[in-house]
Amino acid sequence: MFWRGVVGYLPVNIIQGLVGLATIVTFTRLLEPSQFGDYALGFAAMSLLHTAVFTWNEAAMARYWVGESDRGHGRQHAATVYRTWLALLTVLPVALAAALLIPMSPGLKLAVIAGVLSVLPRTFAKLAQERRRAQGDVAGAATIEIIQTLGAFGLGAILAWQGFGGAAPLIGFGLAAVVCMIWALPQEVVESRQGTFEAPRAQRHLSYGLPVALSLILALALSTTDRFLLAAFLDEATVGVYHAGYSLANRTLDVLFIWLGAAGGPALIAALERGGSSELTRAAREQASLMLLLCVPAAVGLALVAAPLAQLMVGPDLAQGAAQVTPWIAVSGLLAGLTTYYFHQAFTLSQRTRLLLLAMAVPALANLILNLILIPRFGLDGALWATVASYGLGLAASIALGGRSLALPIPWRPLIQTLGATAVMALVVIQIPALGGWSELMLKAGAGALVFGAITFTLDTGALRSRGLVLLRNLKARPA
Repeated sequence: MFWRGVVGYLPVNIIQGLVGLATIVTFTRLLEPSQFGDYALGFAAMSLLHTAVFTWNEAAMARYWVGESDRGHGRQHAATVYRTWLALLTVLPVALAAALLIPMSPGLKLAVIAGVLSVLPRTFAKLAQERRRAQGDVAGAATIEIIQTLGAFGLGAILAWQGFGGAAPLIGFGLAAVVCMIWALPQEVVESRQGTFEAPRAQRHLSYGLPVALSLILALALSTTDRFLLAAFLDEATVGVYHAGYSLANRTLDVLFIWLGAAGGPALIAALERGGSSELTRAAREQASLMLLLCVPAAVGLALVAAPLAQLMVGPDLAQGAAQVTPWIAVSGLLAGLTTYYFHQAFTLSQRTRLLLLAMAVPALANLILNLILIPRFGLDGALWATVASYGLGLAASIALGGRSLALPIPWRPLIQTLGATAVMALVVIQIPALGGWSELMLKAGAGALVFGAITFTLDTGALRSRGLVLLRNLKARPA
């Protein structure tokens, strides 16, 4: 199931990666730095609302679908989840009223209102995607993601060009989610209409999902607190610079982690439900090895090419600052990705999600304290130092607490081989002179990929070469 997802979600993540870069190129040019800051703050507000109110229900859909559908209770499960969603929608008018009443600049107010309104279609599309992903419907889950990604970018770019400011990307996101909702609605109605709402089932979902949602709120606080504090201590233009560099690094790594997580999360649940702890250990080791092999060199590579990448991808008003931000966020993005998409699986698989909440409280609190101390003294640099330190603490806390619930294996040999190959890659890349622009970027990226690929292929890191050769033999053995 894991490798089917890896292959099936690959086109989606290629699209996400290209659109993520195009988003930075487009919106950092169409929007002024302060407008880009409005977008960053509006997106943060939208994400906090979604996570605080709806995510626990989405987490229950993902975690319990396989077991319930295998036992013939899938429709009851779906009916309970969707009717809970309808009840939760009553929060949106309150959030909209708060957005209208709280004093903000006109541009920021419009961005926040657009974010609040987009939550309704976004949460429905997310439920539909989680159900498809859990049952192994790669094509269905991928379709929702493609519509959302391409639609949000295209519509948002048009609206930004028409002068909607920082609200434009958020309006585009909401309109694309409406299209996803319309596309997914008929099948979701079929899955849930013959089931009934069951209060004990909803209570079980809340008990499992609420700590997940609270932990994600802490994760959002961890990733967004610095923006609000930068706005408070400095200005919205600094937020725009920070968000541009943050997006350049974090979105690139997120594409890899989300790709592997989309395939890996459901596969680990299925392995545990159907094969027990031994099958789970095998599947987890396989996933962790691939995650390290792809994401460690990607993070280091981003840090090494930060300057030419920012010159090409970020608008001229933000490029220099973004180049300063990118290396630090590349490191923190790697730490965050390994924590969220691998080590946090121990808590959801064991259903001990209260420990997940504790694991996230450590870095979130550290981030708040460090930002309050460092930003007034060191400005943007202080926010960067606080981010890396906080995510490092979060990784350590998750490994330690995860071992108390369901210890996931650390593939030490692939880890050591990957770190060694990455170190050699970095030594080669830093020898290439700073030519600037495309020439520097292509030379450094090409040399790094060639060196890292040659070393890991020779060492057969994570048995990826062996697996690839087996796959090729199987393909050749198929009848024409």
